[in-house]
Amino acid sequence: MVDQSGGQAVTEISDRENAAAPAALRAEHAAPERLVLARGLFTGPAPRISDELYAVVKGGKAHRERFTLRLDKGATAHTNTYFGRFAASYWQRWTTVTAVEAALTLEVSGKTNVRLAASDIAGHRRVVATAVTSDSGRIVLSAALDMFVDGGAMWLEVDAVGSEVVISDLEWTAPAPDQLRPVAIAICTFNRAQDCAHTVAALASDPTVLETIAAVYVVDQGTDLVQDQPLFQQTQPELGEKLRYIRQPNLGGAGGFTRGLYEVSAANEHADVILMDDDILCEPETVLRLNAFANMTVEPTLVGAQMLFLYNPDFLNVGAEETNLGMLRHGQKVAKALRNTSMLKKHQERRVDAGYNAWWTCLIPAEVVARIGLPVPIFFQWDDVEYGLRARENGFVTVTLPNAAVWHADFYWKDFDDWARYFSSRNSLIVSSLHTGLDPKAVTRQLLREIGEYLVGMQYGLAHTTLQGVEDFLKGPEGLRDGGQAALAAARASRGDYPETVKHPAATAPVPNADMSIRRAGGEPSRPLLILAKRAITQWTGRTQRGLVSVTREDAHWWHISLFDHVVVTDASQSGVRIRQRDKATARRLLLRAIRTLRRLRRELPDLQRRYRAAMPELTSRENWERLYGIDSK
Repeated sequence: MVDQSGGQAVTEISDRENAAAPAALRAEHAAPERLVLARGLFTGPAPRISDELYAVVKGGKAHRERFTLRLDKGATAHTNTYFGRFAASYWQRWTTVTAVEAALTLEVSGKTNVRLAASDIAGHRRVVATAVTSDSGRIVLSAALDMFVDGGAMWLEVDAVGSEVVISDLEWTAPAPDQLRPVAIAICTFNRAQDCAHTVAALASDPTVLETIAAVYVVDQGTDLVQDQPLFQQTQPELGEKLRYIRQPNLGGAGGFTRGLYEVSAANEHADVILMDDDILCEPETVLRLNAFANMTVEPTLVGAQMLFLYNPDFLNVGAEETNLGMLRHGQKVAKALRNTSMLKKHQERRVDAGYNAWWTCLIPAEVVARIGLPVPIFFQWDDVEYGLRARENGFVTVTLPNAAVWHADFYWKDFDDWARYFSSRNSLIVSSLHTGLDPKAVTRQLLREIGEYLVGMQYGLAHTTLQGVEDFLKGPEGLRDGGQAALAAARASRGDYPETVKHPAATAPVPNADMSIRRAGGEPSRPLLILAKRAITQWTGRTQRGLVSVTREDAHWWHISLFDHVVVTDASQSGVRIRQRDKATARRLLLRAIRTLRRLRRELPDLQRRYRAAMPELTSRENWERLYGIDSK
């Protein structure tokens, strides 16, 4: 297509003619003698990122650039930091690498000490190799990967003893495989044009990383187009023919990421794909580390990046995640993994093995796509979970690689009570049905309890949205026929019937401010089911505390909210408030609806599991996705 803004043309794929013969991605290519597994960086990709996530300097001043660190005489520096560490345990456990070299270039005129240090599962430090020099040049320290199976990492320490020291070109390397696998990036976006443009620009900003990428696919499903962003237009010449821009209807994250997998596997059946969110703060080094790890694994492996919080950039979301399908839960912390922890204060010494990795950034090997097909068209929520579970069932493990991460908006700033809960409700049942034998009694008991908590907490819209997801699950796989567009519209529209789903500005909410007082919550009940029953009776009989009260986000638990009949609750986003008010008629209607729906679920769940499983080959086929994309395969 021609770019009317005067910038370079974008390679746009929007019809069958273009999709049938996509521009070829380069094949596997000969590797260098040694492969760079990770590079040493000394400052982050944005000013908000702490330099101490990369290197720590003590005893003197330092001047930092991206790949260069200048130390004053008497200063010391170490890379025992989040991005500075080499995840030795993971490399020993999952790859063919048996030894690594840590090499760096020094500019010195006096004595300089260099140490290669390591930790174990308990974080105990030991020195693996040392060098002392008074001359400028390249220093190479070697270490075997033979003592790290259960945990531990390695890092470098430098003492500027006798002069100023300039450190540059720090690299961790190992003997390269005979061939390197091509890798493409696929970014899915919907009306986050500016964010997406910044992510693409970040990839283009690092020439070494860009050289390793065969293509960058931007799948634009919105109306605020990425191609219209000035930054995107400025970045196009740097990407050149590697940039592929695709327009398509909004099919959610599942449809956007699947388009990337679809296009890349058609262009080169041997190419890996790194799926990447549009609204992240991208650390380009993470792409290099994921790709290097994937090239060295013993077997094809899904390699996921960790997530750091965008608003609290030194905090790790979780070290690794797994599921509890019997409880319809994903995002469960793997035992001993760190969660919501500052990476300036603590390290993940222990190796923790993931059940899956979310698609904020995750590498999918070509062999996985070839063997298990494409994702399920469930719009969004649980699509990445399902694909990771299906991959494992077919022999492909997922590794969530420490010291490789991107920054993504903190989850706890998003309110649980929104339209996305529809997809979470429906898709948790779909994915759990596909990958475990659900107990109908246990599932319906749990759902009834959750809906009961919503009702006593006066979250009638949330109860409705949850039930809407269960009801659409009961329609069977035929309900996925359109890829989720009708479901999205219905979920959003129907929430307007419930006043407490509306967010109001705190200062101008339609309540008398003078009548409000903040009411704090006590501790979590030791017998929650008994308290739930008591609160239900309290709400049903109207023996609640009368009058308007205010409750902060941190105290907005159902067992506290249900004590009152009219509550102003702070939204998780801290951008406004929601007003909950006891409505016995609405509660009664939703309770009866829940009983009817869950009775049907309990009765039909075994058959529904068989139907969803039987539909999987068709749902995940290239032909089904071509139909959804409007591609004529003839």
